[in-house]
Amino acid sequence: MPVTPQDVEAAHAAIRGNILHTPTVPAPRLGEPLGVRLWLKLENLQYTGSFKDRGSCHKLQILAAATPRPSGVIAASAGNHAQGVAYHAGRLGLPAKIVMPLTTPFAKVERTEGHGATVLLHGESVAECTVHAKELAAAEQLVFVHPYDDEEVIAGQATVAREMLTDVPELDTLVVPIGGGGLCAGMALWAKHQKPDIRVIGVQTESCPSMHATLRGEPMPKLNTHTLADGIAVKTPGTIPTQILKKHLDELLLVSETDIEEAVQILASQQKVVAEGAGAAGFAAVLRHTQTFANHNVGVVICGGNIDRRMLATVLLRGLKRDGKIARLHIHIHDVPGVLSKVTQMIGAAGADVIDIEHQRLFNVLAPREAELHVVMETKGPAHVESILARLRDAGFPAESVS
Repeated sequence: MPVTPQDVEAAHAAIRGNILHTPTVPAPRLGEPLGVRLWLKLENLQYTGSFKDRGSCHKLQILAAATPRPSGVIAASAGNHAQGVAYHAGRLGLPAKIVMPLTTPFAKVERTEGHGATVLLHGESVAECTVHAKELAAAEQLVFVHPYDDEEVIAGQATVAREMLTDVPELDTLVVPIGGGGLCAGMALWAKHQKPDIRVIGVQTESCPSMHATLRGEPMPKLNTHTLADGIAVKTPGTIPTQILKKHLDELLLVSETDIEEAVQILASQQKVVAEGAGAAGFAAVLRHTQTFANHNVGVVICGGNIDRRMLATVLLRGLKRDGKIARLHIHIHDVPGVLSKVTQMIGAAGADVIDIEHQRLFNVLAPREAELHVVMETKGPAHVESILARLRDAGFPAESVS
């Protein structure tokens, strides 16, 4: 193997003073309804919000100690790897350039620059950024820091498993999201060294199952990187991780966009853990493939928490809507003074909270003296919605719930 358990031990010793030993917390509220004894490894608590701190720290400390010391480093990333490299390069006094896609949200650019790196916006994808970054590395004598296809980066990421099995030695299953494969490869290598019978299960999205196809020797399907789990939407798996995973990975499960969205919602609402889409992918697999994990001691890596606040708000509100706790009603009324007030008072008296209301006179097929109210309200759930509809209809207001 290109990475050994001894490499992981060395990485652990080298970086432990400069990264957070994140907690592995029991999550019975999430696991018990599924028949799973569940623990969560909270890598979202790292300084830059993801496990990428570990590999970046290890790689850059080795580079900073090299003779001669490199003039600088460069990386290509749309998010977590960018911040990990920028932070640790700044800490070690290594000039850093990060090539990011033109479409990168400003908040990610700002955070990366905030760690002292120079950000260059180029191309529409990370693949284009990678080509450009390697060209710049050759032209300017910079060291290119790969996010996952690098032995020293993989050894750093593997320390996640070392901490988990030290803190919770009874774990018999590890669930790890896979993008390029560096995290899962490193963790599998270490875990199998420590506990040969432990199961290591990878997770990818149905829309971008690149490692799934690679490990099975199947033709690469059409890949869609426009996903909530963009952190693991990697089109080209790493050569080194693939070699390790072919030997050590027990299974690779796929999850849908809906699975990931539900996992983000449940982690936030029930466990009070903020996870990005990729960070929630492992828990999404437990939710979808429950029988695979039933009656096991399962450790899930929450690998990152860098979700855009607007996206998080959207996902949480969509969860309330899915659970029937936010409902939209269309109510047919006579378009005369006082009716709007009467309807809203009835809804309030029934215990619901009106969030938004639209008085629609034009875009319907009603008569000129009729109108339609579009009401969005917060409720206690589907039964509460039905009781409100019954009250409105009994009062002479035809009403329906709109999904």
